[in-house]
Amino acid sequence: MTASAAEVYGLALADESATLRARRPDGSAIRLALDRWRGPLAAADEAVLDRARAPVLDVGCGPGRHVLALARRGHLALGVDIAPAAVRVARLRGAPAIEASVFARIPGAGIWGSALLLDGNIGIGGAPDLLLARLRELLRPGGEVLAELAPPGVAATSEQIRLELGDRRSEPFAWAYIGVEAIDEPAQAAGFAVAERWHDARRWFARLVAEGQPRRARSAYNTPDAANSAPVSSSQRAR
Repeated sequence: MTASAAEVYGLALADESATLRARRPDGSAIRLALDRWRGPLAAADEAVLDRARAPVLDVGCGPGRHVLALARRGHLALGVDIAPAAVRVARLRGAPAIEASVFARIPGAGIWGSALLLDGNIGIGGAPDLLLARLRELLRPGGEVLAELAPPGVAATSEQIRLELGDRRSEPFAWAYIGVEAIDEPAQAAGFAVAERWHDARRWFARLVAEGQPRRARSAYNTPDAANSAPVSSSQRAR
C-alpha cells in the first residue's frame, strides 16, 4: 500500500508501538527515532536550545518537542511541518505550529533569529544548499541556523528514500545526508559561516551564522521536494 510520506509519518506518530523505517535505494533501512521525537528533550537538545536566539523557527518540527521547550523558556518560537498529524500533535501539546513547506510562504520572513534543523532535517528536500539558502531569506541579518548533522566522514549525499510502516510504503522523496565536516561548502554557498561544531551524546551539530545579503543558490543537488517532515538522521541505526 503506497501513500505520501506525510501520511505514513502521521500514522506512525499515532501508534506508540509503531516501528518506522526509511528505506534507502540500496535496500538498507534506517530505523527512525519515534520515541525520541515524541518524548521529552534530551540533554543534547537542551544544549542546542541554549544557543538559540529568539524568535526561533523550527523547520520540520514534528510533534513539537523543541518548540514546546522554547515556549516554556519564554521564547517566541514557531514550528513548521508538512505533516498534518505532526502539526496536530504539536498543537495538542501546546506548541505553536503551522502546516506548511519551508519552501512556501512562511510568516515573519526576515525577522527570525534562529532556525532549527534538528533530527536530521538538514536533509529536507534533498538539497542542503537550497534549504540553507531558503533559511537565509527567512532569517534576520546575523541570524543563525542550528543544525544536526551526520558524523564526521559522511560525504554529502542526496537520494530518493521511502518511509515504511508495516505493509505501508510511502512514495519516494528526496532526502540528503551530510557530515559535520562537510557542511562548510553548502553553508558558504547559501551565505553562512560555520561558527561552531560540537558533539553530544553521539550526535553532531553545527551553528551557522548568516553573513552579508541572502543569496540565490544554484544547487549542486537535485531540486528539493516541497516536503519538510519525517526527519531522517544518518546517525540513526541502519537495519
